[in-house]
Amino acid sequence: MKNKVILLSVLILSFISSASYAARLKDIASIRGVRENQLIGYGLVIGLKATGDSGSALTGKSFARLVEKLGVQLDGKDLQSKNIAAVIVTASLPAFAKAGNPLDVTVNSIGDAASLVGGTLLQTPLRAANDEVFAVAQGGVSVLGSGKDMHTTAGRIPNGAMIERDIQVDFATRKMYRMTLHNSDFTTAARTVLTINKELGGQYATAKDGGTIDIITPFSYENKGVELMATIEAIEINPDQKARVVINEKTGTIVIGEKVKISKVGISHGSLTLKVSDDKSRKSKDSNGDKVTVLDTGANVGDLVQALNKLGVAPNDLISILQSVKAAGALHGELETM
Repeated sequence: MKNKVILLSVLILSFISSASYAARLKDIASIRGVRENQLIGYGLVIGLKATGDSGSALTGKSFARLVEKLGVQLDGKDLQSKNIAAVIVTASLPAFAKAGNPLDVTVNSIGDAASLVGGTLLQTPLRAANDEVFAVAQGGVSVLGSGKDMHTTAGRIPNGAMIERDIQVDFATRKMYRMTLHNSDFTTAARTVLTINKELGGQYATAKDGGTIDIITPFSYENKGVELMATIEAIEINPDQKARVVINEKTGTIVIGEKVKISKVGISHGSLTLKVSDDKSRKSKDSNGDKVTVLDTGANVGDLVQALNKLGVAPNDLISILQSVKAAGALHGELETM
């Protein structure tokens, strides 16, 4: 089992080392102002089979206020039903949302209800951070999971909300657009600017910093912001990345970036010895019978892991060795432990 875990680490390394890939801009960057907005609301789920809140004053008052709007006078203290549960309803409002479009919503109990199975959410306004109502939710709750994994106090309502107002965005007529990289990096930003300008045939893109790129609308795309962004987001870029090794000590998984390098170093671990040097000779055993391996100067961490794998090093030992090499200043890159 130990050898299998080490082999997994090497396979991950081999994949990453060969992954100088081109990614579409739409997958590594976003357009400023084009994003989802979070919505939240407080509501009631009814129709529960005695699995709702037990005597909650909040639930009783909420239901009393609701039925008053329907023309029925009711004192919340008189409500003893366990067929009702107070819930928080959440949803994500997509960019360019239009009135009449449906939204999926998530429902979570906030009282001591045992289950929302079979319940129906009553009309619930959903508000944005500015307290404005953008959607209204209602419908039958589908509890999450199944069998033993069923989470009975949380559920979803597919297409359970209706958007009530348009999101007003003057997008197509903009004179300038701003892109933000998901992972800020000066090299990636510079490559992006060069590639966009080449595609548009002029100096239209400039980098404000390592994560922000401004694009002036070319004359040929005036009032055609959608077409411009469609052209730009399809451009492929080779994103750069920091030299990094990520270690998960719980699972023994090691993920290694291709740019991580090793300086001259000697490693002794039990009966194992490994050297990174200019000595081109390769030894399998020394005079004492200990296992010895030599790597060339400039070897990367992948070479080191593969060499240690051949020597039969266990995952936990491999992690300790990498941490020690980093501490000695011979591993050039970030070492992140999860």
